[in-house]
Amino acid sequence: MTEFLNVGKIVNTQGIKGEVRVISKTDFAKKRYKTGNQLYLFQEDKAPITLTVKSHRQHKNFDILSFEGHPNINDVEKYRDGILKIKKEEAQRLPKNEFYFHEIIGCEVYEGEQLIGKIKEILQPGANDVWVVQRKGQKDALIPYIESVVTNVDVKNKRVDVEIPEGLLD
Repeated sequence: MTEFLNVGKIVNTQGIKGEVRVISKTDFAKKRYKTGNQLYLFQEDKAPITLTVKSHRQHKNFDILSFEGHPNINDVEKYRDGILKIKKEEAQRLPKNEFYFHEIIGCEVYEGEQLIGKIKEILQPGANDVWVVQRKGQKDALIPYIESVVTNVDVKNKRVDVEIPEGLLD
């Protein structure tokens, strides 16, 4: 079965010429929304629809897209609140030590051979990401994704090794 990754959400229409406003969930908007690229629209209780990008531009905090065969507002109004996805195998290759959220969430976190917990969420408060680690019988641990703390990430085996500075988990 094909796996898909979210790249954005259609939040509204834009003008009357079939454009939609998208809040992007991708770091590669220019590549992802390139003319001719295919996106898959997922909506509640409906089969996914394949859409081909006709145009892309940025406006304020939105990506504005139009799709082939959808020349006016009436063609795209029904897509509001739909989630745009790509096939997982179309994901951009990332440089060393950079990961997609879906690769990190679900990884088990170890300090030495001691299991600390499982990564359930990634926060982006500013300078670096913070990984939220769910622990058994304790409150969640917040692990900053910095070299001195996260020593190894093995997404294939869903394992992260860390060196916790004194006081971080107290």
